[in-house]
Amino acid sequence: MTYSATQEPCFVLDGVTKSYGERRVLDLTQLTIFSGERLALVGPSGSGKSTLLRLLNFLESQTTGAIRFQGQAYDAQHKAPLEVRRKITMVSQRPVLLNSSVTDNVRFGLRLRGERDARDQALAALEQVGLPGLARQPARTLSGGEAQRVALARAMVLQPDVLLLDEPTANLDPYNVGVIEKTVRTLNEQQGTTIVLVTHNVFQAHRLADRVGLMMDGRLVEVAEVEQFFETPTDPRTGAFVRGEMIY
Repeated sequence: MTYSATQEPCFVLDGVTKSYGERRVLDLTQLTIFSGERLALVGPSGSGKSTLLRLLNFLESQTTGAIRFQGQAYDAQHKAPLEVRRKITMVSQRPVLLNSSVTDNVRFGLRLRGERDARDQALAALEQVGLPGLARQPARTLSGGEAQRVALARAMVLQPDVLLLDEPTANLDPYNVGVIEKTVRTLNEQQGTTIVLVTHNVFQAHRLADRVGLMMDGRLVEVAEVEQFFETPTDPRTGAFVRGEMIY
């Protein structure tokens, strides 16, 4: 079965800000992320992209404003409960793996949730990322690309509603980039998983996304469908960014 993005909101952010002391790092007037879509966020370093992912993952609370997830609002006073947070998972640029086997790493989250025998699910996830032959391998012996694919398998095996990806292919070779992109696309198309991808690679954003958003100085400059974003952006800063001009 192939899924596609719907007009049903997954996340709705209204007037969301995030400050650390007196320094405001995020200031979003409005952003809607639709269920089943692939949204890529691009922009210079320090523009607030990773901070936004942490808010979407409920690792931190926004300073002001409302974040609605699947219709329910959450903030510092009304934090997302565990059963809601378990619907969302994230893969970071530098994943931390346990000092054990590849299989143990992949099934770690399931075992935390009480599934003692999760070996079959772990092996199926490793098959999806093209690493079935490394199931018994110590995680410490993996290359950077293999470790990132194991981290993706560890996230996928949880069958999240939302997968957040923070520079998941940075510094990887083309082969590993291709495997990860194909896996993410398949997960979205076959299971309807909502994907939010932070990347500095505009070509990757073009390949993977349904919509792309440009962030600068903690604000969203423009969010548009992928072809409009790259071919006919409405904001001149978007056009300059896509052309590789120094606008920051």
